[in-house]
Amino acid sequence: MKVVELKNVYKIYKTEYYEVRAIDGISMDVKEGEFVIVMGPSGSGKSTLLNLIGCLDKPSEGEVLINGVDTSSLNDSKLTELRRDTIGFIFQTYNLIPTLTALENVELPMIFKRLSRKEREERAKELLRSVGLEKEMNRKPNEMSGGQQQRVAIARALANNPKILLCDEPTGNLDTKSGEQVMEIIRHQNEELGVTVILVTHNPLLAKYGDKVIRLRDGKIESVEHVS
Repeated sequence: MKVVELKNVYKIYKTEYYEVRAIDGISMDVKEGEFVIVMGPSGSGKSTLLNLIGCLDKPSEGEVLINGVDTSSLNDSKLTELRRDTIGFIFQTYNLIPTLTALENVELPMIFKRLSRKEREERAKELLRSVGLEKEMNRKPNEMSGGQQQRVAIARALANNPKILLCDEPTGNLDTKSGEQVMEIIRHQNEELGVTVILVTHNPLLAKYGDKVIRLRDGKIESVEHVS
């Protein structure tokens, strides 16, 4: 089953003097349970592609389908619902709220889903234990290392049991050991729990984690490689 499908998608940014084709006619699909690595140099359109798949941005032309639904047909309320219930986001810069503890950061998405306080706390504790942070639950982001903060961010991304996990340079700010720990957690979600993963990176060492590697250049797909 195709969980993500792009049909002849363009994203064009226009100014008074010129236009930039950040995404230039891309068609692709991602099947349920796949681990897809998207690679390419800076400016190739990787993050723009991820934002379109995550419904954080809309295409200038073409269709982005999530679970067979054309996202352009959804109103803001339905798009918010889709992002909340179906998609988890992991960013390079963690995006944790500095005034909240690790536990409170992970609970946050569940508040918008209106889970009870007890349900939120139990689920958040379970997720933090699963990423090896049972002793850091009450720490705030500035009291944790970069690797620990990114593991909190992963736990938060998984709070609402997403079917699709979108990762934008998740190891970009981490040392090698922390980066490997983060990738193993993401791989576990994919292999053991069947979560579909789309991960954007410029690090060629991460290609080994994927089932499929898509290489972008100048907003176009340059190649697609299936990893055995």
